[in-house]
Amino acid sequence: MRTLLVLGAGRSSGALIEYLLGQASAQDWQVIVADKVLESAQSAIYHHERGAAICFDPDDAEGSRAILASADVVISLLPPSLHFDVAKRCLILRKHFLTASYVTEEMRSLHEDAKSAGLLFLNECGLDPGIDHMSAMEMIDRIQAEGGRIQSFESFAGGLIAPETDPENPWRYKFTWNPRNVVTAGQQGDAEYLVNGLRKRVAYEELFQCTTRISINDFGEFEGYPNRDSLRYIKLYDLREVRTMIRGTLRFKGFCSAWNVLVRLGCCYDRGMINNADTMTHSDFINTFLKTGKGTPEERLSAQLDIPIDGHEMKCLRWSGFFDAEFVGIKAGTPAAILEHILMKKWRLKPGDRDLVVMWHRFSYEFRKEMKAVQYCLALKGTDQSHTAMALTVGLPLGIATRLLLENKIQQRGVVIPLKREFYGPILHELSLRGISFRMTDA
Repeated sequence: MRTLLVLGAGRSSGALIEYLLGQASAQDWQVIVADKVLESAQSAIYHHERGAAICFDPDDAEGSRAILASADVVISLLPPSLHFDVAKRCLILRKHFLTASYVTEEMRSLHEDAKSAGLLFLNECGLDPGIDHMSAMEMIDRIQAEGGRIQSFESFAGGLIAPETDPENPWRYKFTWNPRNVVTAGQQGDAEYLVNGLRKRVAYEELFQCTTRISINDFGEFEGYPNRDSLRYIKLYDLREVRTMIRGTLRFKGFCSAWNVLVRLGCCYDRGMINNADTMTHSDFINTFLKTGKGTPEERLSAQLDIPIDGHEMKCLRWSGFFDAEFVGIKAGTPAAILEHILMKKWRLKPGDRDLVVMWHRFSYEFRKEMKAVQYCLALKGTDQSHTAMALTVGLPLGIATRLLLENKIQQRGVVIPLKREFYGPILHELSLRGISFRMTDA
């Protein structure tokens, strides 16, 4: 029997754990779920005969070492800041390590040692990053194998809510993954990308004004804003002739202009404590960022940012309760923490809510001296607030990759991301069998 250790029983772990437990008897696995909150781990395995739940504290070096030593494969859904320490311990203990999070420079530093030890340290094998890489490489390899020369690649993805969910919500958005990451999105550095051969650089303060309009059949109008450094994917995807390269985050039309109000005010920064939050109302919080003067907070915000008081942006803020006399409900926090707390009151998924994952690629390429364009789109709805499309598309690629590794069907070793056919071929195929597939149309 081989032992799989899943670290973290949070909102994205359910589909992964369910997949592993579903394979456990046939594959002769034991699946151990470890979380700081034992009850969360116990709930995740739901008394499965091949499952076990334990308490795991990543700050307890000796205790975590013993837990890691018991496993053949370690799958981490912990916060990204904890992955490196876990990976270092896995290297010492000679354990494979898999995660859905972005590769960091620290993680890359383990590549040669992991490779020499015959270990797979697989990163970026979730939705975005993950399915985005694999679906892109599948199309890139196909186009290039047929003799096409790719000139433009645009790629946007987002976790949203289904059209029938919460129809009065003007944002068309709720939290389906880490709320703090949503609130602070775009603050990791300037967005860099390429358009018609020209390099573009956009600072955070301008990010949500720099959008791409996208129309997707059956789901309507979207907008995408650029995400971090798109230029590094030119080399990563081997697209040296490309003249447009942009990757970004997808939202329903109208979200970005409303979110930009909060960015311009300074509400999204995760630094600088507000210590009297327990005495503040929602309206007081917004008032903190407004210039003094006459009129209500709504009137002063409208004047300060020159936005219509009866426009879409103000409608979104009113719906979220930003001008209400309701108390915030926490003692202290950064602006981002308080903003997250206020938004959570309306943006938490409720019973009956269904989320929506959308991923969209557009390729323009030269083929036999003619220009062609193709769109490649994935759209998937969740079942309910617990069984979300986000959890499914983050967890299943990791689960499938784990099975492939233990079946000796993955040969790569070291710190890698799933760009090669040995990853994307079987993973995308199995996802399609489970109803998670892309639709290709002419652009």
